[in-house]
This record gives sequence, structure tokens and C-alpha cells, in this order.
Amino acid sequence: MGIQVHATGDGIAEIVIDFPPVNALPASGWHALAGALSAAGADPSVRAVVLAAEGRGFCAGVDIKEMQRTPGHTALIEANRGCFAAFAAVYDCPVPVIAAVHGFCLGGGVGLAGNADIVVAADDATFGLPEVDRGALGAATHLARLVPQHLMRAMVYTCRTVAAAQLHAFGSVLEVVPPDKLRAAARALAAEIAGKDPLVIRAAKQSLNGIDPVDVKRSYRYEQGFTFELNLDGVADRARQRFVDERGQ
Repeated sequence: MGIQVHATGDGIAEIVIDFPPVNALPASGWHALAGALSAAGADPSVRAVVLAAEGRGFCAGVDIKEMQRTPGHTALIEANRGCFAAFAAVYDCPVPVIAAVHGFCLGGGVGLAGNADIVVAADDATFGLPEVDRGALGAATHLARLVPQHLMRAMVYTCRTVAAAQLHAFGSVLEVVPPDKLRAAARALAAEIAGKDPLVIRAAKQSLNGIDPVDVKRSYRYEQGFTFELNLDGVADRARQRFVDERGQ
């Protein structure tokens, strides 16, 4: 359980999220993921990273139950810091990060996939932001990298999800495969990248980040500010508690 790191010996590092039952990460999990990504990118023998997950889905976002059982705002603040660190670690990783997405990819999962260089998805994968229903905002920055502007807005307002096949049509998901073929497809793509000159690939990653039209870290931090406002207003706490009550303690 937790964040697992597997080195394949062929220039590929596989980082696996494993927080049963739904990969809703506690604050410490987000920080651990950020650390694993940073360490992989700092390793000169690593030429590509595959970010995958065990269990029913890729990632269900933050652990809301942890927030509700922790007095004060400590868990909320740490979750926000952890998400910011993990999303930034994907984006800033000196080598390409390939997200292998299966099942649900929600909230923070969209933050990870949206900041990845390439997304490969299982045909059962769905993507969405339930934040409005949870009294929060965030990761629209990253969803906007996966879907067109007006669809992004509709998804934020309604909390609807979209399927991997639709993202494939947009070009934001490179390949859609059966679930049992997902990890192999992601590793095959990583191997193709790892076969290139590593200095050129690292330079390519840096150059592509440099020409991005949106500063994803500043944009996401701006979104987080509204989550803090909603929390101070009390609406966020009420929404989170409804979520916990509906699913049991």
C-alpha cells in the first residue's frame, strides 16, 4: 500500500498509487507521491516515468474523511499543499511522465493526468471534477489541458464525467486499450521514449514546459484560494460532511 516505485532497469521508473479502497490519498500520500516523482526525475538513469495505480480506479482525489475527522484546518491545508506539490512534481519532472489511467480519475486524479506529458487510458476510464459538490474548487487548470474550454466549464458546474474515448477524440488521451493491456501499453510507450537520446528528451521536456501558454502552478494556486474562502464561509465543511455521512464513517 502507499506509493510504490518500481525500477525496470531499462530507463523506466514505474510509480504506482495504492491507497485502497478508491485511491483517495491522504495528505501524506500526496507528499509521498511528489517525493517519488522528484526522486525519479533526479535519477540520471531514468528516461521516462509511468504513473499508474492499483485497485478500482486511478485516483479519487483527496481523502475527505481525513479532513472531517481532523480538528481545525490542518488536514485541509496539508491536502492542498500535498496536491500542489504532487501536481507540480508531475509537471516539473525532468523526463516525460506517462499517466496510465483506469477506472475513475476524479479531482486530484485529473490534476495528475492533466499535468502528465502523455495519457494512456483503459476503455473503462472516466474523468471528472466533483469539487463543486464537495464545496471546493481546483484542478480546472488541469482539466482544461484535457478537454475544450466550454466542456471544461460544463464539467465543473455539473460535476459530470467524460469517458476516455471522448478524450481520445480530442487528442488528449493518446491511446485507449482494454484494462488488462493498460500497463503494458504505457510501458511500451515509455520504452519508445527511453530509447531516445536522454539529453535531448530532457531538453525537450524543459522546452515544452517553457512554451506552455498557462503557468499551471500559479493557475492552480489561484483556484485553491477560492477553496479556502469557501471553507471559511462554512459551506465547504457542510458539503464534505454530507459526503462522509452519505458513505458512512
